[in-house]
Amino acid sequence: MLELTMASVSGADAGATAGMLMADAPSEPGAVLRVGRDASVCRLVTPDDWLFVSRTHLEFRCGPDGAWSVTWLRGSNPDPASQVRVVSEGAALSLAYGGAAPLGRGGSGEVVIQDRSGPRSVNVGFYHEG
Repeated sequence: MLELTMASVSGADAGATAGMLMADAPSEPGAVLRVGRDASVCRLVTPDDWLFVSRTHLEFRCGPDGAWSVTWLRGSNPDPASQVRVVSEGAALSLAYGGAAPLGRGGSGEVVIQDRSGPRSVNVGFYHEG
């Protein structure tokens, strides 16, 4: 099972957890959870006017072995308006535009989508049951 929690934070709200959203999916091959502005395909949806987040920005996917990974999907723009990093086990990894990273089994952490033009971020916490 992969559990996600999402909070949208702007400069004035730093440290606030209002508007927390949650989603989960069983660790079955092919299971997918998406994060972005498009409510028709994303389980966790960011504010419509937060254009630094693509319509479908992140995809969490369960592989054939039950292990989860996160992919920063490429949007319609050649250069992203945000940066993404994965924080887990005390380390932060910058995720490349269009890149993917595995999530440790039995681990927890956070994926942060940071607006390059202002103090706004989308913080997606994850917990992957081992």
